[in-house]
Amino acid sequence: MNKTDKKILGIALPLGALYTKENPVIGEYPDLAVFAEFCKKSDIDIIQLLPVNDTGTQSSPYSGLSAYALHPIYIRLKDIPGFDEFYNSDSRFKEKYDEFIAKFSGAARFDYSGISKAKELLLLDLYSNSETYKKGSADAALAKWISENDWVKTYAVYKNLKHNYEQASWKSWHKDDQQKTPEEIKKLWNTKAFLKEHLFHAWCQMIADQQFSAATKKVHELGIKIKGDMPILMNDDSCDAWAFPQFFNQSLRAGSPVDNENPTGQNWGFPTYNWKNLKADGYSWWKKRLTLSEKYYDAYRLDHILGFFRIWAIPDTDANAINGHTEPYTALKIDDLYKLGFDDERIRWLSQPHIPTGVIEDITWNHESAHKILSVFCDKIENEELWRFKKTVKGSQQIYWTNLSEFCNDDAANRIRQKLVEYWSNRTLLEVAKNKFVPLWIYFKSTSWQTLSDREKDLLKKEFDVLDVKNEALWKKQSDEILSELTKAVKMTPCGEDLGVNIRCVPEIMQKNGILGLRVIRWSRKWEEAGQPYMHFADYSPLSVATTSVHDSSTIRQWWNDEKDSIKAFVFENAGDFGIKQDWAEAEKLAAQEFTPELAQKILSACTKANSMWLIVPIQDFLYMEKRYWLDNAADERINIPGSVSQFNWTYRLPLDIEELTKDDNLTEKIKALSKARK
Repeated sequence: MNKTDKKILGIALPLGALYTKENPVIGEYPDLAVFAEFCKKSDIDIIQLLPVNDTGTQSSPYSGLSAYALHPIYIRLKDIPGFDEFYNSDSRFKEKYDEFIAKFSGAARFDYSGISKAKELLLLDLYSNSETYKKGSADAALAKWISENDWVKTYAVYKNLKHNYEQASWKSWHKDDQQKTPEEIKKLWNTKAFLKEHLFHAWCQMIADQQFSAATKKVHELGIKIKGDMPILMNDDSCDAWAFPQFFNQSLRAGSPVDNENPTGQNWGFPTYNWKNLKADGYSWWKKRLTLSEKYYDAYRLDHILGFFRIWAIPDTDANAINGHTEPYTALKIDDLYKLGFDDERIRWLSQPHIPTGVIEDITWNHESAHKILSVFCDKIENEELWRFKKTVKGSQQIYWTNLSEFCNDDAANRIRQKLVEYWSNRTLLEVAKNKFVPLWIYFKSTSWQTLSDREKDLLKKEFDVLDVKNEALWKKQSDEILSELTKAVKMTPCGEDLGVNIRCVPEIMQKNGILGLRVIRWSRKWEEAGQPYMHFADYSPLSVATTSVHDSSTIRQWWNDEKDSIKAFVFENAGDFGIKQDWAEAEKLAAQEFTPELAQKILSACTKANSMWLIVPIQDFLYMEKRYWLDNAADERINIPGSVSQFNWTYRLPLDIEELTKDDNLTEKIKALSKARK
């Protein structure tokens, strides 16, 4: 980024949240151009969108069905060539379209599944009236578009197969369809019996591209930048995982390790990358993602940038993330353990869980019954009331799936499974490859660690510290190789979601590659200092994007009303912006008040002082400056609640249409004042 670039104000939102008077169902590609008029009037310089790639049946924009394809749900039907003629001449289509508008308009949140299914049927109707469908081959415009976007052939073949298998995961398809070579995919694409179906998906992608391109062009003509979002991972059930198996590790799942809020870590269910194969291919798959995005965006957000340094990799046989490890990693070899004085028996003790009969007997209240249950999963150690898991037990999922109804009732069975799953992760060392070991993330809680002498603990801890140093060097090398390749591939400004990072080399590598970090203001505190004071806005790195909230957090309204200690500290740090002295009693008094539009304006005004190059605020936090836009329940204004799966998540909708929003001179003037304060 050019150091002379001015500090600017931006706005963040999901495209689906928008709607207009004429198109009131869900935000669509052309709505972006209409929304840009509001941004221009408000002196907003950059629009940040959540991902808009096809996610199939998943409402989460971070659960991509395709790395390349745009989501058909955002296509505006009325803008498709031939719509008016077809609508006026075909009463059946007219009725379906009118029902679609009537059914899905006016809801507090949009119905992702219902809209997606209904829109696909309407798209099929429009496609059946197209020249391509009638001819049975691509018309000139579509043929040209396909030749310029060759990736769409693989996507279309995959989408058609998925439709034929009723949206089931490709891993459950017929064996012949689970894996296809590029030559086989090409042959399927050209199969006459499927050509119309394949061309339908290509036609949808062409329409989406045309509409999105036209909208982004208008945004740029207004002098406004657009920032896209690049999810780091792909859904296991994606076109890319199916078509490019060499780039994914299907035996591992990505997630995050244990922390205070997640006692068993997080297992996101997405496969990890095979960076070795991606590198050998010149990172072509990743570079194509970026070059396709550059058609629309001026900047891009790399989701979970920590994953480019190292990913938390979990065996696909495990339900939780405790038995995960970093990829890449440095391991202790068995010879290293021998040199420390540990023999094979002691190494087994450290690396394999040992389960006392009593932990199951405490649930069954029967010694014989406990033995029978344990023998399902474990082998008994001779002459001891200790058991080790059988080699046939590959992970905690297997424990959860095992039927124990012949031994006990459902309640006891559930408690037994949970206890066995706990013991599955009760170890000091994790054998990640034959005779190669890394410490379990929470090794210090294991039974085997507690039995070690102080000397043995000290010896192992020193080895673990050496591994940490070696790992840091590995992660630095990998991330620099990858990120330097990717950032050089396009001219877009790179941004990285670097929340929760505790790896020393991350800031250095991001700085070297010109990647803007993320500073969520409420979490930007000096956590190691007494009282955990807020960072001074002047100390924010210029190479960063500051924000008040993110799609996974509460809004500033919830933050103010629900996290009073955090608010008190924020008010104290920025007392002048709230018109009070820097006094804890005054800060506490003000923080105790209920949230108001005036307080929203003061919070945002304080945040404009952030030294970050960009301050990008979620649209909800801007809307709080006008009370009439508040929903009755502040929780309903969130976009997503992490760790939950529901129809609520990812379906946020603005409380008013874009036209009315643009007419609100009070709001636009308040936002303009914030923008002026940034410059």
